Amino acid sequence: MTDAAWVALSLVERLGGKTLQALMQQFDNDPRAALAADETALRRVRGIGAKLAAGIRAVDVAAVERAIPRWEQAGVRIVTLNDESYPPRLRDLPDAPPTLFVRGNWRPAWGSSAAIVGTRDPTPESLRLAQNLASELSERGCLIVSGLALGVDAAAHLGALAVPGGCTLGVLGCGVLEVYPPANRPLAEAVARRGALVSEVQPFAAPSASNLVARNRIITGLSDVVIVVETEADGGAMHAARFALAQGRRLYAVDNAASGNRVLIEAGAVALRADEIPY
Repeated sequence: MTDAAWVALSLVERLGGKTLQALMQQFDNDPRAALAADETALRRVRGIGAKLAAGIRAVDVAAVERAIPRWEQAGVRIVTLNDESYPPRLRDLPDAPPTLFVRGNWRPAWGSSAAIVGTRDPTPESLRLAQNLASELSERGCLIVSGLALGVDAAAHLGALAVPGGCTLGVLGCGVLEVYPPANRPLAEAVARRGALVSEVQPFAAPSASNLVARNRIITGLSDVVIVVETEADGGAMHAARFALAQGRRLYAVDNAASGNRVLIEAGAVALRADEIPY
């Protein structure tokens, strides 16, 4: 049975995985004890100040208890950090998401996996390359992970879906029942049928800039290798590249003229030719 108190705590804004783990250590792994604590006790936990303590004390567990059955009836599976079905790759991260909300066909382990990421406005060549890479890797039994954004992400998901038996995960910066961007909602349904949609925010949450950035650590954390197809130096895929390096994932950047790709290759990412498959 899902622990509503844990889920409620994991949804507190700015209460990250590291701080939540420290909170649990302070309160003997009892989320209800943490929720019942006063501000003084909460602020003894490293990383918790007055604002975060107030957010924890304002948690409405009863509301979450009422919401969980509705989410589950809508096809959402709740996977907490302590569940056996929580992905081992993610559990090993210091900032592992405390709770995952999943829609689709979920497995705790998927075998080999590759993240394919890049700009929302790629060149036609990069768009074709993303789809072809995803198809080639899928044919080798590799799970394709991306962020369900327009452009490179969508092409990667489509490439996996083009292969009979191909599987793909879409990691969202919004709720799994509030897919963004709206143009990719049909694609999201296809991904859910052949793989899964995954998010760390509650199922009806709207997208936010901070959540769109944070989901990159989940994309890379679920993957053995990370492939940046095309990005500018200030593009969103650079967040994924930084997370990949911090997590010790193998990072590839397609050898093209995009400014972000040049920066990554100069910083040590493996240059990938258009005709290469990194497996």
